[in-house]
Amino acid sequence: MKHTPDLSTADWRKSSYSEGGDNDCIEVADGYRDLVPVRDSKVPDGEVLVFGAASWGAFVAHTARG
Repeated sequence: MKHTPDLSTADWRKSSYSEGGDNDCIEVADGYRDLVPVRDSKVPDGEVLVFGAASWGAFVAHTARG
């Protein structure tokens, strides 16, 4: 069974690496236990992907290594 969190009051933030630009950014919402919601900043009412925190952490670590 899948459980999608209620994101209606999510506080979205852009990566500090986005340089404050309006284009080509993703946003994540903090505060969801063991989950990391991710969306496209250009389409804030669009689809949201929800990753497990461990998977998201592994992705971020791998990306940081290049």
